[in-house]
Amino acid sequence: MPPSRRTLPTAFVLGAVITAIFLALALASFFWTPYDVTKLAVMQRMKLPTNLHWLGTDNMGRDMLSMIMVGTRTSIAVALVAVGVGVGLGLPLGLLAASRHGSLLDEAVMRSNDLVFAFPSLVIAILITAAFGPSAFNAILAIGIFNIPVFARLSRGAALSLWQLDYVRFAQTAGKSALRISVEHILPNILNVLIVQMTIQFSLGILAESGLSYIGLGVQPPTPSLGRMLADNRTLTALAPHLTLIPGMAIVLIVLGLNLLGDGLRDLTDPKLRGRT
Repeated sequence: MPPSRRTLPTAFVLGAVITAIFLALALASFFWTPYDVTKLAVMQRMKLPTNLHWLGTDNMGRDMLSMIMVGTRTSIAVALVAVGVGVGLGLPLGLLAASRHGSLLDEAVMRSNDLVFAFPSLVIAILITAAFGPSAFNAILAIGIFNIPVFARLSRGAALSLWQLDYVRFAQTAGKSALRISVEHILPNILNVLIVQMTIQFSLGILAESGLSYIGLGVQPPTPSLGRMLADNRTLTALAPHLTLIPGMAIVLIVLGLNLLGDGLRDLTDPKLRGRT
């Protein structure tokens, strides 16, 4: 009998579809939106969804669908760059610490990570904002700083177990440097773990950006942000529930899609879970 085809995990498929939809909306907003998000139409304020405005209008008369598209782009861009900062700095630190396990350098890297973990991203954002003022760059900086120890710890922990394997010891015996071993033998074997964690941190980054914008520490007007849409309309929920329901559901769906995608990727890449899919 021919071998049965392996089906993709349901979580992976559903997460990929949801994520793809919001990515498509974000990318489309670079070139087109149904209406100009900077144009106010006070006479059309707080309209319910119609064939002209599929998701209604906000308290300034702006089209909610257009605001969601640009707000999604903003949240994704901030989270993506912040995760990139975390990976770009945390991964090399983790690999370096693993290659010098037990040394003073390893201890210094891990204690520095503990110090950053002592301050949640919101506290870091408040400190940065107090010094430099609220902006998208400072939100990226705050979220990115918090991501550095996440990837440093993950990569160090995953790499430590590989340094004990025979093929790595053979590479050391052959005279390869710690840097070359880390790049050629360690990194390729921990990529699956890193990719799964990146999807998780990406979703947390979107939540963090929305939270910072909600309290006024993130992206500033006139650039739309999902978190600030919630903040601007929270007092109007009784009059027009769609003003907060729509951006709130957008945040929930984006985070849900990314988390499902991360779970699906874990199921696909973890040998212990492959037989269950």
